[in-house]
Amino acid sequence: MQPLSRRTFLGVSVAAAGAAALGTRAFAQPTDAKPKRTLRKAVMYGMVGAGKTIEDKFAILRDTGFAGVEMDSPSNINLDDVLAAQAKTGIKVHGLVDSKHWDRACYLNAPVESAQEAGVKALETALRDGKRLGCTSILLVPGVVNAELSYDDCWKLTQKNIRKALPLAKECNVKIAIENVWNNFILSPMEAARYVDDFNDPMIAWHFDIGNVINYGYPDQWVKILGKRTAKLHIKDFSRKKRNDEGLWKGFDVELGDGDAGWASVMKALDEVGYSTAPAGNWATAEVSGGDEKRLKTVSEQMDKLFSM
Repeated sequence: MQPLSRRTFLGVSVAAAGAAALGTRAFAQPTDAKPKRTLRKAVMYGMVGAGKTIEDKFAILRDTGFAGVEMDSPSNINLDDVLAAQAKTGIKVHGLVDSKHWDRACYLNAPVESAQEAGVKALETALRDGKRLGCTSILLVPGVVNAELSYDDCWKLTQKNIRKALPLAKECNVKIAIENVWNNFILSPMEAARYVDDFNDPMIAWHFDIGNVINYGYPDQWVKILGKRTAKLHIKDFSRKKRNDEGLWKGFDVELGDGDAGWASVMKALDEVGYSTAPAGNWATAEVSGGDEKRLKTVSEQMDKLFSM
């Protein structure tokens, strides 16, 4: 190999320095750059206030910017009609909500064993319906705590009864996703994480409702602590001021973005845990007041604005 002349050496050095500088400019990213978000928008089926048939309602959702919907099970809705509507419109029923979990006769932590059994059967029905529709999860409120139903019993009984449905969940390949609601149970993200982890099973996950925690917590903190345990999101807001001035439930009476969710922080947290950037696209389902096509279009645009923060 011949040694480089001084002129050749200087030329190579200058070229290398230029390439290094170009590489720095080409690949450096601004510190505030947002990753590509892949969230898929959906609504609760009951929000669709227009259209006579399931296909009509799904078509409205498609035309107002949504990709999916959550429905109830058990229900009287004909699943064949749902399957046909999915095929014709492209709207995906991505998840089902256990319609019996608020029924005292079906509490998984009821003091009467027959009620617990009824709750397990309802969950199993939802799992089977979910498999048929191609859903990926069933939303479950696991139990209720009150003066008669103790916290510790709720923890033990609900976990015991959910485990009874786990074999079917695996067979159906449909996750059981626990939702945080105002049931006086699982009041912190640390508890939520522990509740899921106790099962040590990938078929048990969390369905995180952003609006439901604002009364007593901070959604971005929940997102970070739950991390990969989160299977689905419910999108709604809550105003602490309206709660204080007009009463507890009035806190929900705000448009998306007008409450105290702290959406910029929520979106940053969702980015950090990978929920909002998953290649296949994770679901974000609005649970707010619905209505006709105009109203649904407004909700769709509000969600777009939040997801761009």
